[in-house]
Amino acid sequence: MGESKQYIWYASYGSNINIERFLCYIKGGKPEGSTKVETGCDDPSLPIDDANFKINYPIYFAKESARWNHQGVAFIGLTETSETSTLSRKFLITEEQFLDVLKQENNGIVIDIDLNEVKEAGSKIFRNNSWYGNILYLGEDDGYPTFTFTAPWDINDVEKVKPSHQYLKTIIEGLKADYSNAEIYAYLINKPGIQGNYSDEELNSLI
Repeated sequence: MGESKQYIWYASYGSNINIERFLCYIKGGKPEGSTKVETGCDDPSLPIDDANFKINYPIYFAKESARWNHQGVAFIGLTETSETSTLSRKFLITEEQFLDVLKQENNGIVIDIDLNEVKEAGSKIFRNNSWYGNILYLGEDDGYPTFTFTAPWDINDVEKVKPSHQYLKTIIEGLKADYSNAEIYAYLINKPGIQGNYSDEELNSLI
């Protein structure tokens, strides 16, 4: 680890929970099931560590993503809760890589953010009209701060939308690294955007 590099944990919860999909944001490339070729980071170095992680904010699916068949994608709500947790995989990457990933998630806009300020405040909305314009600080682990990003709005402020088979399959394949098929089904079936939009048979067919 070079002394000039500052490392942070990026906690992923949507399609980036699938390491092959996430690495398209690092190295560039077109994820399976997506329609967009990602540009990658200026520094294409692989994460130096990754681990299973749980986020104490609720996951839901909303909006219509051009990347994923114009159907819903994952966000997390803004109210921390001990009653439910969002399954995640965290990646130990540099601050610059995190901001590059965030840039790609925000359609290439230039992002200049001091993550120390986010850490002190707990969160920072840097773009009000952006789907992923809100950075959340999730605490420390092994001496490194943990961050994720989501929407500026909260879970009850937006219509829930069914995610595509391709998008949900990408998440499911990522979850399989740590969870059984039954655990994945139980985790997903009642999530807003999936509940009422996916039958038991349809969801199980993807698992």
